[in-house]
Amino acid sequence: MRVLITGAAGLLGRQAAKEYTARGFDVYALNKKELDISIYTSIKMAHINIRPHLVINCAAFTNVDRAETEKEEAFTINGLGPRLLAAACRRHNSTLVQISTDHVFNGQSKSPYLISDPPDPVNLYGASKLMGEQGVRESGCRYYIIRTSWLFGPGGKNFACAILKLARENSAIKVVNDQQGCPTYAPDLARGIADLVQTGIHGAYHYTNTGATSKYDFARKIIDTAGLKTEVEPCRTSQFPRPARRPACSVLNPFPIQHVLGYTPPTWEDAVEKMGKELKAPVVT
Repeated sequence: MRVLITGAAGLLGRQAAKEYTARGFDVYALNKKELDISIYTSIKMAHINIRPHLVINCAAFTNVDRAETEKEEAFTINGLGPRLLAAACRRHNSTLVQISTDHVFNGQSKSPYLISDPPDPVNLYGASKLMGEQGVRESGCRYYIIRTSWLFGPGGKNFACAILKLARENSAIKVVNDQQGCPTYAPDLARGIADLVQTGIHGAYHYTNTGATSKYDFARKIIDTAGLKTEVEPCRTSQFPRPARRPACSVLNPFPIQHVLGYTPPTWEDAVEKMGKELKAPVVT
């Protein structure tokens, strides 16, 4: 099977390429310069040249705050891009995996969000990703839409790496304790994607590591695992005004993906431990 991965320079793109290569597939991992998903001719040529059976779209505009001021770019990449990819997949009879986000929800639910819950994004990033979902659903192609949250892993721009950098540079840091969600380790998500596609059961799913937490407790676990002595002080979101609102509680309900896969993803704590071992972070004495 030939697998085309867009956004291959990003955190998830790298891990997806690694996972599928390890499984013995023919992997074509392309970055934005090699394949711009906002240009249909670029997508068309990739399909003609590669003839992929599976397309995994890891290309995305992920800066939540910048999306508020760079709306056109965010909606072009997150909204239009998936629609164009889906149209090409339908035309060339390939399957599309579209990665989406917990930000499609408003964060006001008192229980974990189900796939069937109505989306209601509170920021433009979430709105742009929802537009991408809708384009894929309406395309008529075979698809998997996978919503995830709080993606982290070694390398790249993500919460865990940012916290480690701050912790190594400061004796104390502040982290919000009023945002709840589910961390997701990129290598675990890449494995989950590959396992889900193997089932052939198309549709929309939620995938995260098992368990929910606050940004504050997530940061503490990251720092403790790295052996750092940095003090972590809890604070409120209101103390750090940002251009984009964040959903206060965006915990995703993992059903039915756990039933489809036949296993429960590792806990987020175990995932942090795995990342710590991979990074081999030095202990600060």
